[in-house]
Amino acid sequence: MSEAEGKIFEYRGEDCIRTDFLETIDYHGNPQEITYETDEFSAVCPFSGLPDIGKAVIIYIPGKKLVELKSLKYYFVSFRNVGIYQEAATDRIYNDLYRCLGPKYLMVKTVYNVRGGILSTCVMDSEKMKKS
Repeated sequence: MSEAEGKIFEYRGEDCIRTDFLETIDYHGNPQEITYETDEFSAVCPFSGLPDIGKAVIIYIPGKKLVELKSLKYYFVSFRNVGIYQEAATDRIYNDLYRCLGPKYLMVKTVYNVRGGILSTCVMDSEKMKKS
């Protein structure tokens, strides 16, 4: 729990993120770039206990698997009451999808609603990570 201006907000731990919700579909087609976007992503700031709401963008080139969209939606909803920093949420989504899909390329980007006059964008890109 965190305290913000005398108020107490409860939230759940990262162990409540439901990676078991993620389901895959076999893919045998040619390489293609696939993009999924939602502006309904939310989690809880563990510092303030307030909601972090934003857009999540996933771009990937599948190996042999696609993520089933309904399962992706349920996975995202499982973050809703979890206390996780924005950067850690982006990292978690990237790692969970990479393990689940084994893609040829993966980029996860989160763009959070402006808070305190600051726009926060976090990006994890498999191509850029290879170069570091």
